[in-house]
Amino acid sequence: MQGSVGYNLVFAAAVCVVCAVFVSGSAVSLRDRQDANRLLDKQRNVLVAAGLAADDETLAPEEVARRFAPIRQIVVDLRTGDEAPDIDPLTFDQRAATVDPSTSRAAPDRPAGLPRLPNHALVYELRDADGGLDLVVLPVSGLGLWSTLYGFIAIDADVETVRGLTFYEHLETPGLGGEVDNPRWKALWPGRKAFDGDEVRLEVVRGLAGPVSDDPYRVDGLAGATITSRGVTNLLRFWLGSQGFAPYLDRLKTRGND
Repeated sequence: MQGSVGYNLVFAAAVCVVCAVFVSGSAVSLRDRQDANRLLDKQRNVLVAAGLAADDETLAPEEVARRFAPIRQIVVDLRTGDEAPDIDPLTFDQRAATVDPSTSRAAPDRPAGLPRLPNHALVYELRDADGGLDLVVLPVSGLGLWSTLYGFIAIDADVETVRGLTFYEHLETPGLGGEVDNPRWKALWPGRKAFDGDEVRLEVVRGLAGPVSDDPYRVDGLAGATITSRGVTNLLRFWLGSQGFAPYLDRLKTRGND
């Protein structure tokens, strides 16, 4: 009996070791593919926010690359709004920079639920053949009900009008806060106005907003998801405000988008 128990323990331990080695090996061997898929998904969401891809459109990796190619990626200093030419946008990891004390700072206020703010951020510019700005896509993030929402907002060349909004990662409740993924809700954003002068006015209201022509700063709330709706308002106002991308957007305005 004792020998049987010992054998079982040794066998179970051996199986655990073999499985652990197999899982670890698989994770390492698939890491490059996982990273490539995450990058591909992020680029696709940039295209959706910019109106360069339909929300329900299935794109092959080659097509994503083709449509994304004209978009210029730059890293900007959130404190000044200037481009940071010494930071490579292709290798810059904004999330890693956010949690590293040497490349971030404590968020000055917490309406978006963000404990830290990176010193730099990655933005996406689309320009015409003459170099004029067509639109800019900004990464946004903030706390919803159950999770941090990560997404993109696209702003037109007037640095005021919303081209689109999309979220690519969150853990909000399906059918409630998870409706931030609903194409019908996202279709309400194009044409809305982010600013009234220098003030960020864009918000998700409780209930229904009016059409763009009559109610340009407000968007319908998510039914049954008041906290998530408020979270979207807070994160947009934070990132479009003075502690977020306002210095960069002001630079686009004052320099004529060049």
